[in-house]
Amino acid sequence: MAEVRVNASVKDLTRIERIGAHSHIRGLGLDDALEARAVSQGLVGQSSARKAAGVITQMIKDGKIAGRAVLLAGQPGTGKTAIAMGMAKALGEETPFAMLAASEIFSMEMSKTEALTQAFRKAIGVKIREETEVIEGEVVEIEIDRPAQGQAAKTGKLTMKTTEMETIYDLGVKMIEAIQKEKVTAGDVIAIDKASGKVSKLGRSFARSRDYDAMGPATKFVQCPEGELQKRKEMVHVVTLHEIDVINSRQQGFLALFAGDTGEIRPEVREQIDTKVAEWREEGKADIIPGVLFIDEVHMLDMECFSFLNRALESDMAPILVVATNRGITRIRGTKYRSPHGIPIDLLDRLLIINTQPYTEKEIRRIVDIRSEEEDVDLAEDAKDLLTKIGVETSLRYALHLITVASLIAHKRKAAAVDVEDISKAYTLFLDVKRSVQYLHEYQEQYMFNEVDGELEDEEEGEGEPEAGAEAGAAAMDT
Repeated sequence: MAEVRVNASVKDLTRIERIGAHSHIRGLGLDDALEARAVSQGLVGQSSARKAAGVITQMIKDGKIAGRAVLLAGQPGTGKTAIAMGMAKALGEETPFAMLAASEIFSMEMSKTEALTQAFRKAIGVKIREETEVIEGEVVEIEIDRPAQGQAAKTGKLTMKTTEMETIYDLGVKMIEAIQKEKVTAGDVIAIDKASGKVSKLGRSFARSRDYDAMGPATKFVQCPEGELQKRKEMVHVVTLHEIDVINSRQQGFLALFAGDTGEIRPEVREQIDTKVAEWREEGKADIIPGVLFIDEVHMLDMECFSFLNRALESDMAPILVVATNRGITRIRGTKYRSPHGIPIDLLDRLLIINTQPYTEKEIRRIVDIRSEEEDVDLAEDAKDLLTKIGVETSLRYALHLITVASLIAHKRKAAAVDVEDISKAYTLFLDVKRSVQYLHEYQEQYMFNEVDGELEDEEEGEGEPEAGAEAGAAAMDT
């Protein structure tokens, strides 16, 4: 009994996760009619954006769209990444969801197009079906003969039954080791994979539920299987195209999946894999699951990357592309031309654009409540009011950052809850952007390379051309 308790406590410890910026997000917070609830699954407000994301999510689940692209556009701190995380949670574990920051592409030890190709293929799942023969039944008796002397191999017999039949199987050394490893005893319901010899304990038979000595508090009871002992079962595995690429690209390629050092994969390998997957689809052995590729800060990509995205979205096996940006009309990276969100007009034309709105004071208060609960910080009501006021006047992110800091200050003075005094102390210790800029203006002469008085040379040079680019872009959008 003591052993079981130790195991249970270890399992509880492994569930502890680090609290992140979006660890409170559980989904999109929509009802069955895809209407956004005011506060649900960690999301607050942004009802129209959440509803639009819910429609896209539902279409992905139904397999009705692929090769589409969605742009989440809004001011900083309006919940763009939170909505993308909500989409990932709503889609579930079976649908591949790959996340990428645009700046990562330039820091990888491979070409930009290779990095984007790998990201695309991480977001495409292959559901592979295979039939295996399984022996499934209740163990009646296990006999293992151990030789008294010498190196003779162990032999044994296993008696299994279902509701309709009973059979005796001869056991070899490997099967005996597998059964002993799983601690199988008479009365257990087990399944044996004939191809691999893997033994799985499904539970304990209801017929043995009165054998109190042979069970612990965590014992699972199951019915004795019906029909024949030997059955054919369909096993379903979901892997991404990128995982298949890596495994086939080199010897012991599966080890590269864990190391993360995948390197560049040759196009020939990908072509062979695509051909094989197409064959499996025709034979009914596999299905393609178009997943989601989320690229944050998409304005950091350059023209090469945008051209690649244009072409990749036209492919037969393209995932749903979700991109996010907080930029307005700005320069496209690597050019002198301005464009909305820093994205070329031809790619913008392909995007379904979802706008996020700034949070109201009431919504900021609700977000403070959710984050204080997530970070396990007890805030007094007046402290919550002050944090809400700070969030309205400065920024939501700054207000949320003060929660843990104020909690540590309260802990120092051995207080049970965080009070206004702790928030005020944290507010004076850490500056927000506005106060930091004000400080820089006051003491700018004492800083090195100060350029507040004069304008940067490259800005002066490129002032005429970007405007022309913006006008051309606007004209293109009108036509």
